[in-house]
Amino acid sequence: MFYMDTQVRFMFGSTQSSGLTLSSGRLIVPFVATPDVVVQRMLTLAEVRPGESVYDLGAGDGRIISSAVRNFGAKALGVELNPSRYQSIIERLRSERIEDAVNVIRGDFNDVSLAEADVVTLYLLTSVNDLIKPKLEREMKIGSRVVSHDFPIRGWMPTSTETVRGRYNSHEIYLYKVPFSISSRVSNRKAESL
Repeated sequence: MFYMDTQVRFMFGSTQSSGLTLSSGRLIVPFVATPDVVVQRMLTLAEVRPGESVYDLGAGDGRIISSAVRNFGAKALGVELNPSRYQSIIERLRSERIEDAVNVIRGDFNDVSLAEADVVTLYLLTSVNDLIKPKLEREMKIGSRVVSHDFPIRGWMPTSTETVRGRYNSHEIYLYKVPFSISSRVSNRKAESL
């Protein structure tokens, strides 16, 4: 396992329309833990297979990357900017004795290559999904999947959606498959084949 602690800026120009807070040039996204039942459904819906690479952008408390390794036999990479949440992920992985199967980066997920990801998990606001969408389109390989909890990726067509009942409320899961969900890639591929 490697741990990487970076001090990286994450800026997207004006935050007036996004409702996001910037602190010292960093995007602040609120942390709300994904319920375990939703984690399991996200990874199941994405059909995570043993040996695949699962990337969790905004890894929070590390429960998604932990489950990917323990329950699906995947390799996992979590990216978390918040220092205390990053530290809690490290402690969680050590206590579960799975630190050798997981990489954790403390830094900005916008600076992490997604080229090797088979599955990317998101629990970000729709406005943040809008900001990261070009990176996903640019870097993700054919056949990879993106699973978003509660917030869609505008302009993409999910290949599947599912509503999961939690203890207190319902959660929506959106599954996207590259390139099928991305209209610009589909259009470009059709044009190339003509």
